[in-house]
Amino acid sequence: MSKLKEYFSHETAVIDDGCLIGEGTKIWHFSHVMPNCSIGEGCNLGQNVVVSPSVVLGKNVKVQNNVSIYTGVICEDDVFLGPSMVFTNVINPRSAVNRKKEFKQTLVKKGASIGANATIICGITIGEYALIGAGAVVTKDVPAFALVVGNPSKPIGWVSKNGHRLNFDENGRAICPETSENYTLTENGLMLEK
Repeated sequence: MSKLKEYFSHETAVIDDGCLIGEGTKIWHFSHVMPNCSIGEGCNLGQNVVVSPSVVLGKNVKVQNNVSIYTGVICEDDVFLGPSMVFTNVINPRSAVNRKKEFKQTLVKKGASIGANATIICGITIGEYALIGAGAVVTKDVPAFALVVGNPSKPIGWVSKNGHRLNFDENGRAICPETSENYTLTENGLMLEK
């Protein structure tokens, strides 16, 4: 039940049967969307992207060139996956050992961004609006709004919904320079004030 053609796919893209692809989505050169994927409205899959079976992408997910999204990955709405970033889905892969029943789920929550060439080890959750720096190797859960970099990645600060690094006053409050939204740092992480 693949497709009413309400999305664009380049003539070199391959889209297998059983995929649900949202209106306005664009799938570019040499990309492969494998069976039973769910891709939301308004997504953009760059060149040479592979979406493995049963992957779920929400609305407005941007996938840059040369990204493979393996079975077990779920990306919520407005996620950004930078060029050549890497997901995994098995902790201890071996060519001679079939571990398809051991795939671990990785959840990338709404609005999170993962930088170019970052590696995401499977079985973790990346929180809403988190920002993973280019080249980071992420081995554990990342809190909402956290800025993490390095190998292994470590939190070095906090970012706003629009991706600006936040500077806090003595009361643990910060303002996004773009939107003027107010944030408060608490014991439980960063809170966007309503």
